[in-house]
Amino acid sequence: MAETLISPGVLARENDQSFITQQPATVGTAIVGPTVKGPVEIPTLVTSYSDYQNRFGTTFASASDEYTFFTSIAAYNYFQNGGETLLITRVVSSSADWDYASANVYASEAESGNLILTSALSTISTNSITTVTGTTGSLSATTNGSGTGGVFSIVKTSGSLITSITATTAGSGYAVGDTLTFASSSIDTAADVVVTLAAADIVNAVSFTLETLDKGILFNNRGGTDGTTSTNSAITGGSGSIYSGSSDNVRWEVQNPNTTDGTFDLLIRRGDDNYNTRIVLETWTNLSLDPKSDNYISKVIGDQKYQYNSTENYIEITGSYANASRYVRVASVTSKTPNYFDNAGNAKTQYTGSLPAAGSGSVDGTFSSGTGNVIPSTGTMNLYGNINATDSQGLIGSDYNSMLTLLSNQDDYRYNLLITPGLTNATHASQVSTALLNTQGRGDAIYVIDPVRYASTITSVNTQANSRNSSYGAMYWPWLQTIDPDTGDQVWVPASTMIPGVYAFNDNASEPWFAPAGINRGGLTTVIRPERKLSQSNRDTLYSNKVNPIASFPGVGTVVYGQKTLQRQASALDRVNVRRLLIQLKGYIGQVAQNLVFEQNTAATRNSFLSIVNPYLETVVQRQGLYAFKVVMDESNNTPDVIDRNQMVGTIYLQPTKTAEFILLDFNLLPTGATFPA
Repeated sequence: MAETLISPGVLARENDQSFITQQPATVGTAIVGPTVKGPVEIPTLVTSYSDYQNRFGTTFASASDEYTFFTSIAAYNYFQNGGETLLITRVVSSSADWDYASANVYASEAESGNLILTSALSTISTNSITTVTGTTGSLSATTNGSGTGGVFSIVKTSGSLITSITATTAGSGYAVGDTLTFASSSIDTAADVVVTLAAADIVNAVSFTLETLDKGILFNNRGGTDGTTSTNSAITGGSGSIYSGSSDNVRWEVQNPNTTDGTFDLLIRRGDDNYNTRIVLETWTNLSLDPKSDNYISKVIGDQKYQYNSTENYIEITGSYANASRYVRVASVTSKTPNYFDNAGNAKTQYTGSLPAAGSGSVDGTFSSGTGNVIPSTGTMNLYGNINATDSQGLIGSDYNSMLTLLSNQDDYRYNLLITPGLTNATHASQVSTALLNTQGRGDAIYVIDPVRYASTITSVNTQANSRNSSYGAMYWPWLQTIDPDTGDQVWVPASTMIPGVYAFNDNASEPWFAPAGINRGGLTTVIRPERKLSQSNRDTLYSNKVNPIASFPGVGTVVYGQKTLQRQASALDRVNVRRLLIQLKGYIGQVAQNLVFEQNTAATRNSFLSIVNPYLETVVQRQGLYAFKVVMDESNNTPDVIDRNQMVGTIYLQPTKTAEFILLDFNLLPTGATFPA
């Protein structure tokens, strides 16, 4: 009915504005660089340094010493200064050579067993041999199985009738219903001998296969406490430790297989634990191999695989179920048990042997087949102050190309600051150009660039700064000495490693549109000293060439003492605080405008936009981000012609506040008795 009043009364009307975003989404810093472990070429969000360590590791050993990547040091300082979210994108050397580690989880059958003969077998016309050993079975091409290997003893009567076939050495991968064929040339029969496997026949059948979410040989670990053999030590006793297990990799263990219910438990354990002191990272209970059940293992743990598609520049996702585990995914389920129970509610006998065996399996819960090493095959890595164009933390510039391109996708990856510690403008100009152009194209972030490698001159720094022209980039110099949070060593790092922490502190202490510089908000409390102490003349030279100097003052410490962008032309946007103001405002107002897409282009819709944007900008004025503003979205800029083109136009005028970077104090000496000016 129409919402009108004819006679006196009360009319309650609804105005639903809940669809409009009231607060900007929280975004933080993006770091592109190497890490010890973690998803390869998959941007991943972390929310604390402990979260970062769990996902991406801490130190790595090389040449009998421990080291840390710039990525870790940057993450530590960012969170120490109040940062909330980090988007970590791990890059590796020769990414095509990296792959996941996997593990087959076996069913509960014995290591050897009898093969049941399900049909009459051919007799041998002329042969007196009663036992043939060393015969290897293989699946015929027409079956649906995938098992291989095994040594079998074939027993025949004096009349050449085969009476039994026994597996003396286990094969692997056989499943119920597979057809095992023994070629006539192997056992001297008149025809091939074909045996169909039942549940009791299966030897070391694979129940399911796990795969690590991270790539690399780091996730390969070997079972057996002697380091050479796999002895099921976690089941039979002993420490149950795996030979090459470490705190950075994982192992698995099956517990409580229940043939009555068709369920089992799966533990994901840390690779350096043992049977007596398990370190359980994840516990998954009441899992099933029945794809029709709610607790089907793939549904519960997840089976999705992420891979960078370089042709289309996106992360390709295969698999049906989102990954709930942070360490593994279910790569495949070989021995599925659909409709595990019969009509009477009893477990079907053909499925009871498909459940995984209790314990850590015949490989002690280890993983194998992962490829890709943190340490390059040459065994050399230039770290800290030794990085150069051909070896920066074990990488070269082209190793970054794909991920710098991927991060141009603004819809999928949100951040307001980008750093690539390990790349410098002088030695990796191509990669810096890509990152800067993509940042400028996104329009929602600043790219902090390191101009030169360690031990460079001021002249070379200025040269690099003058080669760039963009308000979406900023350079800081010199390099800084700090304490590595994971090794305790004093190391040299490029300035970009520490700047995200400065920005984070600035935003917590004030607002993004305040200058992240100066004694109040630009202090570097974890820095021991800069590479060189800059004089006033040095700072003048750097600042006039758009380089933000990092100074050191007695009693104060090390301080960021500049906030210029790399824009050459003098304007409000040649300062970092103004560029960050625009990023903040565009981010918020853009979110509000997103809710207007496909809405009616009417005065009511436009007014709903103004009713949110104007109060927000007023708060920015009150918080010293703007002197004044004006927003126009009415008939003056939404003419009939504009509306007919399915457009809605809003015009926003801003007067950003300016920072006081040059303080002039005039000291005037007056004679005794003089009158002070009014």
